[in-house]
Amino acid sequence: MAATEIRITGFGGQGVILCGYIIGKAASIYHDQHATLTQSFGPEARGSACSAQVVVSDSRVLYPYVTSPGIMLALSNDGYLTHKDTMAEDCILVYEKDLVKPEKDGPKAKAFGVPATRIAEELGRKIVLNIVMLGFFGAVTDLVPAEALRKSVETSVPAGTEELNLKAFDKGYEYGVHLKEKVELKV
Repeated sequence: MAATEIRITGFGGQGVILCGYIIGKAASIYHDQHATLTQSFGPEARGSACSAQVVVSDSRVLYPYVTSPGIMLALSNDGYLTHKDTMAEDCILVYEKDLVKPEKDGPKAKAFGVPATRIAEELGRKIVLNIVMLGFFGAVTDLVPAEALRKSVETSVPAGTEELNLKAFDKGYEYGVHLKEKVELKV
């Protein structure tokens, strides 16, 4: 596999950096791949622009910066608008469908939306929307195996929140599997 560039974008407080960390850890620790993580965020604790860039590869990553992501996770519309023009031509866009409105005449990407905030609220904690997105990402991209991502979630979240976060991951993953089945049936 050639290196896959991933950009996760949103705003501070949505768990964007943790999401990137979990993907990189899943790939490098639990799936025998190589990964790098770089991050960018504003000085505010919450509400400022935030992004994480992950490069996943079967061989050593020689350049850790994302220039043209093949996968973009958008947790906020501002993040999507800021970074949409950097997406690769065949990019997979994974987005929070209640918060992000991909432009119909924007970059040509295979787009998959999930109501991650609503699912997280149904679980009782809006803060796990990033983990719902992570499960959904796992299902629609097949870049890193679900079990590697799940193990990374379990070992990366704060102690005492593992069960809730794993439920959030599973809900996002299930939503993605069902969405992919619908798409495949239409073809």
